[in-house]
Amino acid sequence: MKVIVAKTVPTHIISGFLGAGKTTLLQQLLSQKPENEVWAILMNEFGQIGVDQQLIAQQQGYAVKELLGGCLCCSSQMPMQIALARLLSESQPDRLFIEPTGLGHPAQLLEQLTEPHWQSSLAMRALVVVVDGSRLHDHAWVQQNLYTDQLKAAQIVVLSHVDAMTAADQIAYTQLKQEYSTYVQHWVEAENGQIDLSLLDIATKPMQRKIQPLLKLQSAQPDDLQAQEIKQLPYHYVETSQGYTVAGWKFPKRWQFRFDDLLDLLCSQENWVRIKGIFYTEQGWKSFNFNPQQFNYKSVEPNIDNRIEVICQTQRDWLDFETQLLSCRIDA
Repeated sequence: MKVIVAKTVPTHIISGFLGAGKTTLLQQLLSQKPENEVWAILMNEFGQIGVDQQLIAQQQGYAVKELLGGCLCCSSQMPMQIALARLLSESQPDRLFIEPTGLGHPAQLLEQLTEPHWQSSLAMRALVVVVDGSRLHDHAWVQQNLYTDQLKAAQIVVLSHVDAMTAADQIAYTQLKQEYSTYVQHWVEAENGQIDLSLLDIATKPMQRKIQPLLKLQSAQPDDLQAQEIKQLPYHYVETSQGYTVAGWKFPKRWQFRFDDLLDLLCSQENWVRIKGIFYTEQGWKSFNFNPQQFNYKSVEPNIDNRIEVICQTQRDWLDFETQLLSCRIDA
């Protein structure tokens, strides 16, 4: 789709989990609009009844468009592409804000909007994820897969509800910053959504990630098919950010692993920064959360898949690690 627009528009994705305070932050940012500019807002409600649009100022100098039903991050791209193209061509904005649903995957949206046909129209800014500081003490809440996926996509985390944080929340916040230091470039604390736009007006730094077949399968493929990107399990990926390498694997939920063999393998690794995984074992579902100071593992509720990530700052033989990992399977 060719988009005709007179200028390259600074574009912000304001994401975050349900109830985090995205709309409150967006309202505060919109209040900073210079009088002579037009700012546009593209909003996405998962349901069929729009609410957020009614909370955004409907006055001269603002153009608001809302997409209802589904998620513009992960559903068909065409409705989003059409809505965005119309918003740009009709309002000719000086700045654009996009607020996806709290159930969305913002990394997929950022990937769409950095494709070549948008680059002459959109100047993507660092992806913002809003986090509710008053819920950081709730371990079950912050360990949800969608919650952690959004944090991994974040380049800027805005901490909301700071005034309602307890001592337990403060401790959890410190731990969160350590855990996601590989991904997040900036942490910003907001009270009542008060943040200067300049703190968020930073050019995006694209994450280098490519989802590939398992390494053992790549080695058996012809050269022209090696490292082909795939969209189904099982798969492997490697991404780099801020001097760190993150290697990950996802396997089907039905695959079962030997707990003791997994534990031995993970404990034998060297020169890593973080290891996190969730596996279906003969002892039930187990999560592993290792840092250089402590090795933690526990029983958890069933997950949608088996998964593991290893974060390091040195070159690794990922094929050897994958081979050892797959040897832990019971049902292979």
